[in-house]
Formats: sequence, C-alpha cells, structure tokens
Amino acid sequence: MDGTLDLSSVYHTNGDLIDAAHDNLPQDVWDYICGGAETETTLRRNRQSLDCLAFRPRVLRDVGEVDTSTTFLGAKLRIPVMLAPMGAIQRMTPAAALAPDDAAQRFGTINFVSSTTAPELEVTVANSPHHKCFQIYVRGDNQWLRTLLGRIKASGYGSVALTVDSAYYGNRERLNAYQLAHREVAGRYWQARVTWDHVKLIQDELGGIPFMLKGIMTGEDAVMAVDHKVDVVYISNHGGRQMDHALGNIDTLPEIVKAVRGKARIVIDGGITRGTDVLKAIALGADAVSIGRLQAWALGAHGADGVVRCLEILEREIHISMGLLGVTQLDQLNPSYVTRTIPVAPAHEMSAFPHLTGAPIK
Repeated sequence: MDGTLDLSSVYHTNGDLIDAAHDNLPQDVWDYICGGAETETTLRRNRQSLDCLAFRPRVLRDVGEVDTSTTFLGAKLRIPVMLAPMGAIQRMTPAAALAPDDAAQRFGTINFVSSTTAPELEVTVANSPHHKCFQIYVRGDNQWLRTLLGRIKASGYGSVALTVDSAYYGNRERLNAYQLAHREVAGRYWQARVTWDHVKLIQDELGGIPFMLKGIMTGEDAVMAVDHKVDVVYISNHGGRQMDHALGNIDTLPEIVKAVRGKARIVIDGGITRGTDVLKAIALGADAVSIGRLQAWALGAHGADGVVRCLEILEREIHISMGLLGVTQLDQLNPSYVTRTIPVAPAHEMSAFPHLTGAPIK
C-alpha cells in the first residue's frame, strides 16, 4: 500500500511498524531482514555499542526553537537520517526501490539505490527529482564497471557509493531457501578482487560526482580513503551480516573521525533505530546516519507510507532529545554530550523497542 496516507494515528512508535512488518512479511523475508552472520555477535554489538553511550544533558538554555535539519552533499535533509541501500526490496514491498525513493522525496532526505534491487537504475532515478546515491557491487571486469558507471552518469545520480565490505557473502545462518539462494549470485566473485585501483578507476570515470566508500571499519582504511580523495567515508559492518565478531559501528567512529581529519564527510549505520542513536552518532562526529533494517521493517509494514511515518517518528524523537540535551542545532553537539556507561538490557536487533507485541522479542 504505497501512496500518501497519514499514518500518524496508526503507528505511534517505530515498534508499531516492526509489529506490523512481522504480521505482513513471509518468514523467509523476515529472517532475511533480521538476520546476521554466524553467531550474530556483530549484529548485537551494533546495538550494544549504542547502548553503552549515555548522554550528558545541559540545562537552563533556551530550546524553544529546535532545528533538526542539516545538509549533505549539497542536499537539504529534514533530519540527518538517510535511507541505506538494500537489496531485494521487491520482497518487502511490490513497489521495490520506488517505495523508499518516494518516501525520501516526500519526507526530504537522500535514498541509496542498491545495484541488487529492482527496478533498473534508470527507472528509479527518473522516479523523483531529489538527490539519490547509487550503490555499487562489482559484478564484472573493468569494462563491465565502466559501462555501469556510464549508465549511472547518464541517468543523473547525485552521488555514487562503492560497497567494500563484501569480498565474500557473509555466512548467514538463519537458514531458509531464500537465504541459501543468495549465496550464489552470478559474478559475485568479482567483488573479492576489488582494490584501491578500482577506487581510482571509478573516480576517473565519474569525473567529479561525489564518491563514497561504504564499509569502512578502521582508522587505517579511513586514512587511505582520504589519501585517495574519497568524498565520503561510510562506516558500516553491513548490519552485522558480513564479518562476525567485528566491533559495533559506533565504537569505530571516534578513531575514524580522527583519521579523516575533516577531509571527508562521514556517514554511519548499524543498529540505529532511535532518535537518540542518531544524536549519539552526530555528537561523536558523524555528519549523517543511514537506516537499513528500520527502513526494511517500515517498508514491510506499509511501503512508502510506512517509511515516511518511520522518519516522522525519528524526527519527533530527535527534536525532543535535542531540546532535552540543551541544543537547538545539530552542529552544537560534540563528544562532551556523551559518555561511556553500562547497558541495562541484552542487545539484539529489536532491543530498542521493549514494548513489542507481535514481533519475536529475543
């Protein structure tokens, strides 16, 4: 059900959207969205690392007017939250990639278009006029890549992201036929051959279109990205779906901020499901965040309308939390607003929503 519905009286929290997605989606799709690699330690650490940060709010400040907006690569964002690239969106909503694209246009943000989802990249970019980023998995040789980049440029994408954390398909063990089928995809072995030489090739072909590396997890690789004049360092462990036993993403943010030295923009994803999560990332130096699973749950609940409602809920949470922190602009946040602490509950992909009713609570 994609349209322009006002769902504010139906979904009051993003937990409500998760419950609806659980009711709507087949079990194999639900497992595809929720699952991670092997023991799912990385998946849980993404959430746990956020829960290990507490706020240090300031008081007696005039917070009568709060501005949650920002700009990213020249685009105005209503909140510092973008829609992460996801494959196989057609399994979550019949409109496939057009659903998050519609939601991004209506709400006011950037969506990433995955190279592994329907429809064709030209169809999605023509769907709406806002800035969108095309995400690349390499599935062929250099000529294949040049051809793809030519299509991207001709279509008018505002930016391009290369995923670099997927040399091999993560060993995901919430096994079902759908998951097993994704282990063998034509041309996937080319991804294992991607190097910094491909970064140079892509930049040369793009001719100045902003370029991101998605999947940076260490300060060392962030330094190399800056040395290669990458425009955006995108911190991601693929939602815990690739390398198991990696750090939670936000635990890597301070070292990557230090490594980047202000020479590139920084995006982060991984376990971000609350407005408070967004503000923790901004306080520690991220320019914006992206949401993957939360977006998928919203799509499964109510298509494009569900994603718009998801973003509206995040906006309200961000607005309230900024006021309670004592800031009125995102650029007023800095590391002094957060401190390390001990989490109060076990972490899993839905643990930010303790009041779920229909979705399984682990």
